[in-house]
Amino acid sequence: MKQQDLHNMKLITEHNEELNYLTETKDGKKSHIIEGIFMQADQLNHNKRIYPKAILEGSVKKYVENYVAKGRAVGELNHPEGPSINLDKVSHRITELSWNGNNVIGKAKILDTPMGTIVKGLLEGGCQLGVSSRGMGSVSKNRQGVDVVNEDFILATVDIVQDPSAPSAFVNGIMEGVEYFFEGNQIVTKAAEHIKAEADKLSLNQLEEQQQQLFSSFLKDISIDL
Repeated sequence: MKQQDLHNMKLITEHNEELNYLTETKDGKKSHIIEGIFMQADQLNHNKRIYPKAILEGSVKKYVENYVAKGRAVGELNHPEGPSINLDKVSHRITELSWNGNNVIGKAKILDTPMGTIVKGLLEGGCQLGVSSRGMGSVSKNRQGVDVVNEDFILATVDIVQDPSAPSAFVNGIMEGVEYFFEGNQIVTKAAEHIKAEADKLSLNQLEEQQQQLFSSFLKDISIDL
């Protein structure tokens, strides 16, 4: 079967820290809820990218229709290494996504899963958590040299992260450097498993110096089920 190149689509993640934590009680059962800004459009974010509102509106609309409305919109605690959802890592279910100006306001229920239990414990202990969108797409530079997300962007989910202001930048960079393709009903990705092992051996300064070399070291193909 011919492999369809998705315009060199790559994993794209964005972080938001403006998150509120609350509890709701219904029929005597307490639910743990997080809500706040999950995504933003038409402004330069701290990853130096811009999501045009028309493009993000389309992606959010499809996600709401296909996942949120059907009770399938689940996310994980911390980002995995690709776009697929790992059910053993699921911590929450996204129950609402709506627009307020250029902000996508989200609401999610923390689940009674192993990872959800960790999230509840952190929140009840006063830890500040954030959310981070995860999707696939390509970017193009505008006249000002800023990366603008293209119309092929697909929203995968919104994850909960412990420290969105200080992500593992190099690891995220590696995963954002992976190229994705559709082959039949699978997402096929090219990656090098040894890259992270090599990165773990390096200091921050060495990571800065050698990241391009590591990015180019793809050793094998890995298939990820849709």
